[in-house]
Amino acid sequence: MTVDELFAVIVDRRDHPSTGSYTSSLFAAGEDKIVKKVGEEAMEIILAAKGQTNQRLVEEVADLTFHTLVLLAEKGLTPEDIRAELEHRHHPKK
Repeated sequence: MTVDELFAVIVDRRDHPSTGSYTSSLFAAGEDKIVKKVGEEAMEIILAAKGQTNQRLVEEVADLTFHTLVLLAEKGLTPEDIRAELEHRHHPKK
């Protein structure tokens, strides 16, 4: 699954909440809960990098990516906004 495909699923869960959906429950809980999850996942990446396996690190990066995409959707942003910022940083206007 690509980031764009995952983001489309996340937006669908935001726009069409589904009972039993973890993603829908994050949106229902609101921004504070989503931000908290992003922070927790960031800490788990640090712990995985410093004392766990590479597989565990990959799993935690995937979790952070997912929760970051949820936060972007909550704020009305998209992965394209991130791509544009990265492009701007790589090719700043002179």
